[in-house]
Amino acid sequence: MQYLITAYDGTDERALDRRLAVREEHLRQVDKRFKEGEHLYGGALLDDEGKMIGSIMVVDYPTRDELDKWLLVEPYVVGNVWQKLIYRFSK
Repeated sequence: MQYLITAYDGTDERALDRRLAVREEHLRQVDKRFKEGEHLYGGALLDDEGKMIGSIMVVDYPTRDELDKWLLVEPYVVGNVWQKLIYRFSK
């Protein structure tokens, strides 16, 4: 099942620092999931000044449980970068 995920970073003054601290690990995991066919598309959400404020991605997991398992180890979740996640799915 494909999921469209919109994830918004925190808005506190340390939000960008948290994102940058785990960004390389996030990108390594995205590359791995892309090769496995789980990550189909993604990119950063930017504000009007071009600052990263979130992410948007399309992922493919057989079940919501599998999606949730990924989120348990996703660096932007573990690193408290993403503060609000919105899921939409397509069967």
